[in-house]
Amino acid sequence: MRADTAAGALPLSGRRRKAGPRVRLMPQLTGWGFVGPATLVIVGLSIFPAVWALILSLRDDNLLAPGTFVGLQNYRDLLDDPDLMAATGHTLLYSVLFVPGSLLIGLPIALALNRPLRFRAFYRTCLFVPYVVSAAATGILANFVLDPQFGIVNDLLAGLGVARQGFLQDPSQALLTLVVVSLWGSVGLPIVVYLAALQDIPRELIEAARVDGAGPLRVFRAVTLPQLRPATVFLVIWQTIDALQLFDLVYTTTKGQPLDSTTVIVFYLYQQAFKLFHAGYGAAVAYALFVVTLLVSGLALWYARRGEAAA
Repeated sequence: MRADTAAGALPLSGRRRKAGPRVRLMPQLTGWGFVGPATLVIVGLSIFPAVWALILSLRDDNLLAPGTFVGLQNYRDLLDDPDLMAATGHTLLYSVLFVPGSLLIGLPIALALNRPLRFRAFYRTCLFVPYVVSAAATGILANFVLDPQFGIVNDLLAGLGVARQGFLQDPSQALLTLVVVSLWGSVGLPIVVYLAALQDIPRELIEAARVDGAGPLRVFRAVTLPQLRPATVFLVIWQTIDALQLFDLVYTTTKGQPLDSTTVIVFYLYQQAFKLFHAGYGAAVAYALFVVTLLVSGLALWYARRGEAAA
């Protein structure tokens, strides 16, 4: 009887082995059935505009009447456009001030918030809230706070005996003011990223360095900073892309003024494409900025890997 039972069980186990892959595949197919339509929509909304913009950059088109194919002429015109060069200079200056500034401000705050403090969670939340708020709302708030006549900042300066400042309405101060406003609104991201990276550092490494006689400064330089390298690389790339694509803050505060002192590349692209109806030229500017962003990101990754190899 036992022999017959064992013999009869063999085909059943064989059938189970054959049905196994299909049974394991069903949850995956079910999952793709749910996310597939949304994935197609998202990918379609990303790929179609990119391809259409590439075709548009090769045409003299105003989005209203049928355009003509001009090849690479729009890209050649980029090199001879003084307004674009000025906007590029403003963008580079903004990036040079914003990217290192956000990291240099975010890291010390993250180090402080990584210590056992009372109400630490409350402080973290307060510092991250400005990052959650949209840049458009930040810009509208900055207009009120920094108004030369009625802004609270100028009222405080007047109380201290300092002359009122133009801030966003002064050509010599407008871009620097945008950097400060951007830092206030964006420093929450470096703080959170650095906090997560600090909490992932093995305590054994820090304790071993202290046992070897290293002081706090030495521990920070020899242990903490190398462990923060991946987070720093991520933040440099992310903040650089964010700086190169600056638009909404400019649009809600200065609209490129005064005297075009805050006209950055993306705002200049917007003016060309949607105000002057030079859509083909605007698309060429967009693709040139895309290539520059890829090059900067690739250079940052290459430099980081080179540093890791050297270490």
